[in-house]
Amino acid sequence: MVLLVVHITNLQGETKKESKPIAISHVTIIDVNGGPAHEDMTVVIDVGRIAAVGKNGRILIPENAEAVDGTGKFLIPGLWDMHVHMAGPSYLPLFLANGVTGIREMHAFFPASIFKMRQDIQGGKLLGPRIIAAGALIDGPMPFWPGSEVAGNDEEGRKAVQSLKKRGADFIKVYTKLPRPAYLAIVDEAKKQGLPFVGHVPESVSAAEASDLGQKSMEHLYGILLACSTEEEKIRQEEMEAMGRLDNTAIRPLMGRIQIKALDTYSEEKARVLFDKFAKNGTWQDPTLTVLRSLASLSDEKFTSDPRLKYMPAFLRSGWPKADPSKPPSEASASLKRIYQNASRLVIAMHKTGVKFLAGTDVTNPYCFPGFSLHDELALLVSEAKFSPLEALQCATLNPAIFLGMNKDLGTVDKGKIADLVLLDANPLENIKNTQKIAAVFTAGRYLPKSELEKMLKDSETPSGK
Repeated sequence: MVLLVVHITNLQGETKKESKPIAISHVTIIDVNGGPAHEDMTVVIDVGRIAAVGKNGRILIPENAEAVDGTGKFLIPGLWDMHVHMAGPSYLPLFLANGVTGIREMHAFFPASIFKMRQDIQGGKLLGPRIIAAGALIDGPMPFWPGSEVAGNDEEGRKAVQSLKKRGADFIKVYTKLPRPAYLAIVDEAKKQGLPFVGHVPESVSAAEASDLGQKSMEHLYGILLACSTEEEKIRQEEMEAMGRLDNTAIRPLMGRIQIKALDTYSEEKARVLFDKFAKNGTWQDPTLTVLRSLASLSDEKFTSDPRLKYMPAFLRSGWPKADPSKPPSEASASLKRIYQNASRLVIAMHKTGVKFLAGTDVTNPYCFPGFSLHDELALLVSEAKFSPLEALQCATLNPAIFLGMNKDLGTVDKGKIADLVLLDANPLENIKNTQKIAAVFTAGRYLPKSELEKMLKDSETPSGK
């Protein structure tokens, strides 16, 4: 299923016609398809696309091309963060400075603003990553988040999908509290409208059923642990009954307790059948280990003193919880740590089964930082979920391109593709943390050298008092 038929013509990413070509010489190209790295290569960029790729000295370089020396450096496709929530345009330079040239925006509190931002970036009025956007998520009555579309029944579900399609949504995001009739109507209407549907697995359906119905991606592993429980139906009924009578502040602790119950009744056999189904159905997983780790680390003073807080808007960071070393970790904190540890085990098991993965962070949640946390996610996929560096890198390059139906234009360093690229000072296949050693970024062919990236970061710092 191709995600972007409507907006694919806007993905050309062409620079202004007066811009000069760019020639990156003596560079090593990382083949994210899994082939050997290509050494001593030249890449020519013209009008926002890769015009030529070949051995150094064997391809024609335009006389007026801007020269970029790639000696000792490594070229990879631009990175994607496949689960973010924008808090405003201040995030844009943080993404680009970290080599994130594309994002999947999963819920905007002001949907019109994200669509306008997308349009301005596409039109060259604003510098930022490509934006693929849901606009607003669809939740049930008494939704968790402001700005949500609300659907309590079949008719409201269909109207929500139609409204989002009309406003410019690239896909539909479903959420936790959707009643079963509303979810089924959303699924049917999304298919009629030609829009994929992704998101949380609502409590009213099972992960297995959502996969069979065609939910294209599942976020944060929600619903999966419950689907692996020997007491799945009993626990699900308990949770649904509680959701009908509790407010949102009381529901969150309940969901944590439910996950612990599911973990205590985990069945390897049920898990194996479910994961086989995901692989067969092409149900992608976006585990967002970054946010799960954050939730499990809020009692860690070192974690909540992250120096990257200086890049976050004050109105956000002032609301993020801070660890109090004078207080012992709570029971809830211990449960969250256990849930996070189990999340890694789920990812390992699914990966072995052949389930496909995306890299996402859930940016704007506490201690999830635009751009920076994508590199944290890649590192966690390697250290915690036992991916190889190549497999982790694919989750932020090749896999998003395939998932979004854009692999003809993005995802690899090949002739004819859009020039969204990252130049690194070290080989990411030797150490995934080398994705953080950025020498330059190319977004739609625009060259952002390290000096400009550093200035973007410096300009993004916000004093603690503001």
